[in-house]
Amino acid sequence: MQLSNIGTVKEILTRYGFSFSKSLGQNFLINPSVCPKMAEMSIKDNTVSVIEIGPGIGVLTCELAKRAKKVVAIELDKRLLPVLNETLADFDNVKVVNQDVLKTDFHQLIREEFPGEDVVVCANLPYYITSPVIMKLLENHLPIQSITVMVQKETAQRMCAEVGSRVSGAVTVAVNYYAEPEWLFGVSAGSFMPAPKVDSAVIRLNVRQKPAVTVKNEKHFFLTVKSAFAQRRKTLPNTLSSGLSVPKAEIIQMLNELSIPENYRAEQLSLEQFAEISNYFL
Repeated sequence: MQLSNIGTVKEILTRYGFSFSKSLGQNFLINPSVCPKMAEMSIKDNTVSVIEIGPGIGVLTCELAKRAKKVVAIELDKRLLPVLNETLADFDNVKVVNQDVLKTDFHQLIREEFPGEDVVVCANLPYYITSPVIMKLLENHLPIQSITVMVQKETAQRMCAEVGSRVSGAVTVAVNYYAEPEWLFGVSAGSFMPAPKVDSAVIRLNVRQKPAVTVKNEKHFFLTVKSAFAQRRKTLPNTLSSGLSVPKAEIIQMLNELSIPENYRAEQLSLEQFAEISNYFL
């Protein structure tokens, strides 16, 4: 079954009376080269198992199933379950779970489905839940090796940016704290049905065995990062004083002690400097 063929996709969806949900950000891939490439770059060999998020009609799922030991696909839309029963009928190593990914207990899922196995995540994520899903996967310190995802191009650029560069943001710091991000390839808007208004890109986050820097309190570290980036045009004494509820004079003293210029903005800080600032107040 050619699931990336637009005629096949339309025939299947018509047969099941399926219509796209804007609220769920549904866009199905019709570029035949994308999913094999994603699967190949996500799975090193057939000893690896995969968690897929949002399988849609199963176009990526099929490619993952051909290469992986086992695939567990998490799908929120109940209307797609009978479709997936048909499109994945040839594979005995795929399990579809009808759940909300943002409510899924991934530690439990991995314990039950992949005991002692090497696990990766691979997904074509709806734009509206990209950051929440990725941060949930990273913040939970899951026993996974990597996260290969297709996201909006602008989001991919920010996640793969160098910390301390002009395009970096709070998400850049968060991703680099937990993982080593890697840009894989771009995907044009015309690769989807219906076509979104923006291009996408596939990135891989190679999960670190331990965070990139040592912090005394992760929650406070990310509060520091969020505060620093809250008003991008303002300098650190203003943003940190406001976000951390610390007098500006104390922020300036702290910056001087850490040899960080007072006129710096968040985008100019390194991961190590964010850690130093966070640890200073604990």
